[in-house]
Amino acid sequence: GVEVGPQPQGVARADVLDKMRKIVKHGLDFVQLFNEGKEFPPCTVEVFKIMEKVDYPRNKNGEITAIIHPKLQDQDWQPLKNGDPLFLTLDGEVIPYQGNCTVYPTFINEAAYYEKKQAFVKTEKIKLTAKHLR
Repeated sequence: GVEVGPQPQGVARADVLDKMRKIVKHGLDFVQLFNEGKEFPPCTVEVFKIMEKVDYPRNKNGEITAIIHPKLQDQDWQPLKNGDPLFLTLDGEVIPYQGNCTVYPTFINEAAYYEKKQAFVKTEKIKLTAKHLR
């Protein structure tokens, strides 16, 4: 599967559709070249591995008590370091990220994930190496 985003539910965006077309075309080109016998050299690629899903701060009744901090909004795949602003309470208090390593949040403040109690997903950047392929 291919997921290209972020984009709001029910919205068709030309730029996102163009990205989706390009990645599907690359995938089909690879299959064609592989089927024609092309050899591919070893390579290394950076990817993001899911670590955990992070919920919004909530009170004892399960109600959200803070929102995504403006500095984090729309910063999917960007590094989040210890002490960086994470949430903002309705009283204006900043809740910083408290972690022992840099993470790369994604699916930040996605409407589709509110009901799943997910403010964002923490990922880590890792390198994968593919061997020679023929």
